[in-house]
This record gives sequence, structure tokens and C-alpha cells, in this order.
Amino acid sequence: MTKRALILLEGHPMGNGVLYVQAARRLGLTPITLSGDPARYDYLAAEGIEAIRVDTDNLDALIGECSRLRATYDIGGITGFAFYDESVSATVGKLCRHFRLPGPNPVSIERCCDKFTQRELLAEAGVLVPAYRLAANATEVESSAAEIGLPVILKPAVGNGSSGVRLCRNADEISEHTTYLLGGKHIWRSSPRILIEEFAEGPSYTVVIMGNEVVAIAAADFDPPPHFVFRGSTFPAPLRDDEHKHIADVSLSCLRALGLGWGPTAIELHWTKRGPVVIEVNPRLSGAPDPQLVQLAYGIDLITEHIKLVIGEEWDLRRRHSQTAAARFVIPDRDGTLDWIGGDSQAAAVPGVVEAKLFVESKAPIVRKGNYRDCLGRIVAVSPSLAQTEAILQRAVDLIDWSITPFPPLGDDVLP
Repeated sequence: MTKRALILLEGHPMGNGVLYVQAARRLGLTPITLSGDPARYDYLAAEGIEAIRVDTDNLDALIGECSRLRATYDIGGITGFAFYDESVSATVGKLCRHFRLPGPNPVSIERCCDKFTQRELLAEAGVLVPAYRLAANATEVESSAAEIGLPVILKPAVGNGSSGVRLCRNADEISEHTTYLLGGKHIWRSSPRILIEEFAEGPSYTVVIMGNEVVAIAAADFDPPPHFVFRGSTFPAPLRDDEHKHIADVSLSCLRALGLGWGPTAIELHWTKRGPVVIEVNPRLSGAPDPQLVQLAYGIDLITEHIKLVIGEEWDLRRRHSQTAAARFVIPDRDGTLDWIGGDSQAAAVPGVVEAKLFVESKAPIVRKGNYRDCLGRIVAVSPSLAQTEAILQRAVDLIDWSITPFPPLGDDVLP
């Protein structure tokens, strides 16, 4: 009997990738990963997953590889994700259309991945977004910031994970960050274009959507500006019923404006004095550990249900229970050499803690980048109430400890 395969483009090194391959196996599928560099995903070897090296930016090469695999496997579906490059989702859509498999609309995905185009479409549809401008050079950045009014946020028009995103409160900070973005230090995955935005102050929320259904809304926590390093999230967000409905309605308006509504979407917004202001619409599943938190809070396995959609089966988004699940990320407070880090075993033993995981080892150089790569580890907890879950998390976080020796001053030694 021919094995039924699930093709996964690229992967996710910090959580969701291994969950997809495990869920695929539970559904009786053989997961196969296509990647430009399979070695970047440690879980592939650990799980014994077939991984094929192929240029995932080359659609013809991917079509050829999938066609070759069809000689051995019944390809049930194709999906994929790459935390460093959301254009993978558009490629998935193109592959699905070529092989007549269920998948997202690649045109909608591509428009969504360009933050300026996304802003334009949302604004045209009447969705509240921050005031914004697009710039290609320092002069345009400076004039755009003056038009919007300080402070402003500067970010790449295409990118993710808060890479290259900074709040600028004065002209010097604008000049400094513009030089960083355009001066060769920032890695661009498209032509350099900078989005200048109004700073929308207010509590942050993440909306988790599958298809056209709002599955959950989380409260999101970030490090203080100027950078926006993600510190954690809580499901469900502590909202009144009318606030929950307002956020859900705005989120569904985003789907209509952007032509989305197939598969997963993650929407980031801030609740400001004007109400919910949409910061970003991501045409993908929320990053880890959000799917894990949704399952702990509601009993909904988003990854399994997404795979069911991908292979053309009926999904089930019904809630099985109601708990409060939250995650806290471990973020360093300085640059330097990590002398030691520990306490994860003790944190994992705290009642209510589901996961306590460290992502780095002793002697690693710590150079904060102001984005998702600053994370040293994470803790996940669940309980029947918000207050109890927060207390569990705090107890566990207090058990994680580390020592960082600052780098020697420039000129005295060479930084690692």
C-alpha cells in the first residue's frame, strides 16, 4: 500500500516544527521536509524525518522534487512555515495549486507579507491602523517621521520576529536606526524599504484564527521600547465580553480586506484610545508556544486541525475545557559570555508548570539583537485561573538563574 505523505516546506527550530511532524504521524501520514538547509532544524534528525535539500525559493525545483516523490508516495497535502521567512506560505499556496491540493491563496499571502501593501489594503477597508509612510532612503525617512510626528516606529517593509523594529523618540535615534537598516548591518530579504509608523500605545493582543473563526485571543507582553522583544502571552486575554467581540470583529474585517480566510492567521493589535489598532496580520499559525497554549487552555489542537484541512479532511475547533495557560520567555539583561545557566529542572517540577526549556548552553556569547533571537528559554504553565497561573509562572521564573560576564571593552580584546 502506498504511504500517504505530508510535505513540509522548511520548518521551525523553536517549537512548531516538531509538533507538525508528530501530529502528522498521529494522523497516519509520513512527514517529509523540503529545505534549503535541513541541518538548521535539529528535530528532523531526532525524529528520524526524511529531509531533502532543495532550494525552497525555486518553485520549479520544488515542483520537480514533489513530482519525484509522487512516484513513491501519495502526497496527501503540502504545508510549511519558516519563522525567518513568511514567503514560504506563498510558495506553499503555489505548490498546492499546481498539484490541485487544498491550500492558501498565494496572491493574498504575498500581499500580506508586504507590510506597506497590507497597511494600504486595511486602511482602504476602514480598518484602524497606525499612521504610516514608506521610505527608501534617509531623507524620505526623516520627512515621513516629521509628517507623522514623534515618536515613530521604523521597521523593514518585509520581515518578521521584530527584526529591525525600533521605536525612535528623536532625530538622532531615527538617523541611527536608518543607518543600521540601510547601512549593510540588517539582512534584507527584498529590496530595502522602510515603513515609518505612528507609535500605537496600549495593551497588546494576539488573535488566533483558523479559517474564518476566531479561536482565541491572547494578551501579549513585550520588553519595554525601544525594541519589541516578545516576553510571553496568556490565553485567554482578560477581556470583557464587549472588548472580546470588538477585537474579533476587527480581526474578521482584516481577513476580508486581505482576501484571507483559508487556514491559520495570527493578528497582532494594540488597544489604544481609538480602540483596537491593527499592527500586523500574519498569514500563518502563531509561533510557538501559542498552539501549545491554545491546547492547554481550550483542548483545541490547532496543528492537528490545520493538517486535517491541508489533507482535505474535516476539522474540529470545538473547545473541550477552559483553563488559563501562559508562557514566559527568559530574556537576558546584558551582552557578554554566558558563564552558566540553570534552574530549569527545578522550574519544571513546580506544580502547574508544563514546560521549562532552555535554548542556550553555558559559554555561549550573548549579543542582544532586540528581536526573537534574544530568547534564552521559556516556561509554560496552566491552571484554572489567571491569578494562579501567574503565580505558578513567577515561582518557576524565579528558579531560573544565570551569570553573564560582560565582554571586554573594545580595544582590549576581540569580541566573540
